[in-house]
Amino acid sequence: MRYIILLASTLAMVSPISHATEILRIFTWDGYVTPQDLTAINQQLKVHDYNIEAQVISPLASGPEQMFDVIRSGKCDISFLTLNYIKMQEEKTAKLLQVINTQSPRMPNYKKLKAELTALPMGVVKQGSVYIPFGGGAYGIWANMNKLTIDELPVSVKDLWDDKWTGKLSLAKGQIQPNIALVMLSMDKPPFYINDLINSGHRRQAMQFVADEAQLQTNLLYQQVHSFWDGTPSYDQELLLTSSYGVEIENKNAEGGQWQYVQFEEGSTVWLDTINFAKHLSGAKLEAAEIVANYFIGKSVQNRLVNELGMVSVSNLVENNPLLDNNPDFFSKQMFWQPYDKTADNIMDLMSDAAMTQAIP
Repeated sequence: MRYIILLASTLAMVSPISHATEILRIFTWDGYVTPQDLTAINQQLKVHDYNIEAQVISPLASGPEQMFDVIRSGKCDISFLTLNYIKMQEEKTAKLLQVINTQSPRMPNYKKLKAELTALPMGVVKQGSVYIPFGGGAYGIWANMNKLTIDELPVSVKDLWDDKWTGKLSLAKGQIQPNIALVMLSMDKPPFYINDLINSGHRRQAMQFVADEAQLQTNLLYQQVHSFWDGTPSYDQELLLTSSYGVEIENKNAEGGQWQYVQFEEGSTVWLDTINFAKHLSGAKLEAAEIVANYFIGKSVQNRLVNELGMVSVSNLVENNPLLDNNPDFFSKQMFWQPYDKTADNIMDLMSDAAMTQAIP
């Protein structure tokens, strides 16, 4: 459900074991933890007399089920979960995480986080918070401004169904829920309407809505698609529009592209990635994990999220935060990715599968 474009190879991000007796294992999306980050982190741990070395594990994060499996196996100490994963499917992932001591003296940067992002219900259990905000963004549509003008951009999500975009659009193959959210918005429904119906006990109504209206609309959207990307968005110059999380746009534009975020009047669904500690962490390794987390919510990394990955910073320390500055309601509850119910998840999977069979090859 989530991806990050390759910014460094896995091998390059795994530091060689030196004289450290313990390894602090970091499970992350690709691009979040650079070799330079590991060098800085391990230097900090050494200065504070921790005989511990931080390393990025393989495989890298790729989605909610995979992340759950890795965390459950006990193979990681720190994870970078997308917030809505934590309480998906009866909070099974939340049960693998420990409550974070947000007042720890090893995490002074926590006090610099945007307060409205530190107590979101999706990351809070009875005992307290199991997440630290890290950075976010939107699953939106980006326009190829090498071929389009401002006046030619779609204004409403509904415009994606227009003939002018047939065969000129790319969507994510695996990002089913955000794709269905586009369908819902085009039908003047909340983006997570099907999940809302299931959660309110209206399963029959949800199934009828899909059969009567939503399936056809999904089929028609998928028939607009030139190609479905898997892992990394497509920036083929045959395309006019592509879906993306936006994290690789800066690099693409530096290479000569002119991709611009489309500000739909309905808005775009948004996500927040977080830092989490495995339940088994304790003692010196837990203290080391707090030092690591503090580094990633510090000014240097948070500025990199904005300036190099095109993300939204969660910190008040950054010099600029354009996506949030331009839209203070960026993380509005209505547009925030939800911890999907398993039944709703299954319904959307079936919708996507059916639409895919009719999509343009």
